[in-house]
Amino acid sequence: MSKFDDAIEVRGARVHNLKNIDVSIPREKLVVITGLSGSGKSSLAFDTIYAEGQRRYIETFSAYARQFLGGLERPDVDKIDGLSPVIAIEQKTTSKSPRSTVGTITEIYDFLRLLYARASDAYSYNTGEKMVSYNDEQIKDLIKESYQGKRINVLSPVVRSRKGHYRELFEQIAKQGFVKVRTDGEVKDIVKGMKLDRYKIHDIEIVIDRLKIDDTENNDKRLAESINTAMYHGDDVLMVLDQDSNEARYFSRNLMCPSSGVSYPNPEPNNFSFNSPKGACPNCNGIGTLYKVNEHKIVPDDSISIKAGALAPHGPQKNSWVFKQFETIAQRFDFKLSDAYKDIPKEAKQMILFGGKDKFSVESKTLGVTREYKIDFEGVANFIESQYENADTTSLKRWAKDYMDKVKCPDCEGARLRKESLYFKVNGLNIAELAQKDIVDLSAWFKDLHKHLSDKQFKIAEEVIKEIKSRIQFLLDVGLDYLSLNRGSKSLSGGEAQRIRLATQIGSQLVGVLYILDEPSIGLHQRDNEKLINSLTALRDIGNSVIVVEHDKDMIERADYVIDIGPKAGKYGGEIISTGTPKELLEHNTLTADYLNGKRKIPVPKKRREGNGKKIVLKGCTGNNLKNVSIEIPLGKMIGVTGVSGSGKSTLINETLYPIMNAHYFNGVKIPMPYKSIKGLEHIDKVIDINQSPIGRTPRSNPATYTKTFDEIRSLFAKIPEALIRGYKPGRFSFNVKGGRCETCQGAGVRVIEMNFLPDVYVECETCQGKRFNRETLEIRYKGKSISDVLDMTMNEAVAFFEHIPKIHQKLSTIVDVGLGYITLGQQSTTLSGGEAQRIKLATELSKRDTGNTFYILDEPTTGLHFEDIRVLMLVLNKLADKGNTVLIIEHNLDVIKMCDYLIDIGYEGGQGGGKVVAKGTPEELIKDKKSYTAQYLKKELKSRKLEIEDRR
Repeated sequence: MSKFDDAIEVRGARVHNLKNIDVSIPREKLVVITGLSGSGKSSLAFDTIYAEGQRRYIETFSAYARQFLGGLERPDVDKIDGLSPVIAIEQKTTSKSPRSTVGTITEIYDFLRLLYARASDAYSYNTGEKMVSYNDEQIKDLIKESYQGKRINVLSPVVRSRKGHYRELFEQIAKQGFVKVRTDGEVKDIVKGMKLDRYKIHDIEIVIDRLKIDDTENNDKRLAESINTAMYHGDDVLMVLDQDSNEARYFSRNLMCPSSGVSYPNPEPNNFSFNSPKGACPNCNGIGTLYKVNEHKIVPDDSISIKAGALAPHGPQKNSWVFKQFETIAQRFDFKLSDAYKDIPKEAKQMILFGGKDKFSVESKTLGVTREYKIDFEGVANFIESQYENADTTSLKRWAKDYMDKVKCPDCEGARLRKESLYFKVNGLNIAELAQKDIVDLSAWFKDLHKHLSDKQFKIAEEVIKEIKSRIQFLLDVGLDYLSLNRGSKSLSGGEAQRIRLATQIGSQLVGVLYILDEPSIGLHQRDNEKLINSLTALRDIGNSVIVVEHDKDMIERADYVIDIGPKAGKYGGEIISTGTPKELLEHNTLTADYLNGKRKIPVPKKRREGNGKKIVLKGCTGNNLKNVSIEIPLGKMIGVTGVSGSGKSTLINETLYPIMNAHYFNGVKIPMPYKSIKGLEHIDKVIDINQSPIGRTPRSNPATYTKTFDEIRSLFAKIPEALIRGYKPGRFSFNVKGGRCETCQGAGVRVIEMNFLPDVYVECETCQGKRFNRETLEIRYKGKSISDVLDMTMNEAVAFFEHIPKIHQKLSTIVDVGLGYITLGQQSTTLSGGEAQRIKLATELSKRDTGNTFYILDEPTTGLHFEDIRVLMLVLNKLADKGNTVLIIEHNLDVIKMCDYLIDIGYEGGQGGGKVVAKGTPEELIKDKKSYTAQYLKKELKSRKLEIEDRR
């Protein structure tokens, strides 16, 4: 029986490394599951509780619907009682489509579209005047009022400012019974064979009626009929021409510019969607950017000749059709292919790059014969563009992309929408301008909006504005005030994406739901942690159960109940070692408790490194929100880059510094964000970026293949006497090539079942039982172990097993050194967390010979790490810095920040309020800065925590 009145009861959970555990999780509470990385937290929360919730949900579908989904396998658990509908909010769930933005994910943009469709004012893109629209009765009254006693022509505009001879149009108008038209301001009779100059721009209106305006009933009826006929032929627009003054005036049922006659269709929400043909900019199809050919990439060095390879896509001269064309062009414009490209005539360069047609003749002086030549050339730049747009293979597209730049669409200037859509405004702003604002500025704008709307507009928009305001508030509550609605979801970090989904769920106001979150505090500064915790408690308080897999101290201390899983990681974990309130947890003898109550801690270094006296100086960075930032990075130290979320840390380091260094040392092609200058690159040998992107995206990828350890293991197995007798080569032991692998699953060990709108499900291969290889390959054994047994070993087991094989032992040891001894050699990359993937990359770099002059960049390496894992990681990073390398870490975790030799704090706020260097120096120097948010929290950390712990008890 549970000790709680109302609980989720999990009995006999054995998923992954869970050791048949039983646990009671109180409902309608904030529950934190913590423990070492790899101890089994996600296995319990996501692979057991969420997986069972998802399976039960699918079982509620009809048998007909389930046949399309297939059956979801029941997780390895005896029973789960008290399970509510489950929603998992993970880090990998946002769309990577360029069409997905913060606005579309949160649905705020959908409400904005509705607001603009129903309560905006339209303006003419020609004159800037406010657009007007009338019904037929209003038009009749206006004409009678304006033209009383005057003779008028009622006209139907059918052609506006277009070239053509329009012979067929005049024939068609005549067949409909009309006898006169007004062409280019002149009224004419329609005559047989009538046509206009096809190369000039024309305006054509049909003369529907000619009448004098008076107050008689017949006149009234005739005018109404003329208006109706004119509207029908003129696509809801008509023109009235005063016969005496020859002045014209437009009237429309649609929105129309009173001066120029430009009309817009009445707005619908689709007109403001960049994902709909009705609203998307036709030039960029609603993406906002285009790939355009860069001439400088086609001709990187104009001092060399075409013959020597000035045209990079074609290289030096060879016997091909293209070079024959170049020779013909050279003859036409009187230059040689051996001339420097910069000396070639301008017209010739134009034809080489953008193509053209020409005919010319050349007289041979020696033979006295005239020879005719013909040029019909597509042009190098046009060919590259057509390959990018139409090529069938990704390799050709990638080749073309190398000679192109991503540029803002010149038509919509990045706004993604049609010209007409951008001239609908609310309080002076169009929808794209509103989507560019930071959430905090957007909130302030909507606060005062009611003052700027008419009574009619406010009545229409009141409910929409209320919905938008509440959703904006939820984003503010989870610390995302620095984002803008047009920010692409592709550019969001895992933590940001997760907090956006959390904000959306808070907005849905569901009750009785079980929410499971995976480290929502990732990428969040301590200042904003409080906002996040308050959001989770708000979800709990309206009647939901919230389970959070988390390592954050603040989150653990604010939880209602804590479940600690351990005692170690991998096969040595998977047990419940402690449960209770945060206060009860402090009394238990676990690693988590030891770090919380101060028995264990990551010590502050007694001495800061002096460095090697050299530095890299980066000046004038202005990418995204950076405000002309200049920094000095002292080399031979551990550097921390800190600051609130969205302050500009990633823009400065990942988007500016790293691409510059990567281009300098390895000819990297990524274009850095704008900057003025950089000095000191000569003091470094190479740069290594260790980020959290996956080490592989399929089950075929694993730590052994990524670190190249598997190559050595395969070579070892191929040297075993039995393998030599059978003639097996190293390829026999690869699961990626035919021969030794199981052909049913093609060496994957699992088969993929596509789940349509749900994530794909992987099931164990029934032929090889997940071993990946066929029977003959598995008969070859080293020390009694087959190649499949080796892949199933943990890193800790493998280090001991291969201790006499130096090449293998050394690579595996570095993986153990970064705290990943619990993962197996063959663990699928898809099952590794971002933090684990990052540490495998770090281990791979550590296993290489370092020069003592390497620049390492790590972006939040503490993601997914327990206090103990952070201690192990910092030992490794300190070793790197002790050898003279420079280690630069972007980080929020105070245990890492306090160990850095030098800090650069960016702020003060996120978004537009950030982008400045707030403070710099050693941690001891930084805490003296009163404006820095990081300094405020670091100050507490640098002092002894003993007093704080006593108070808490």
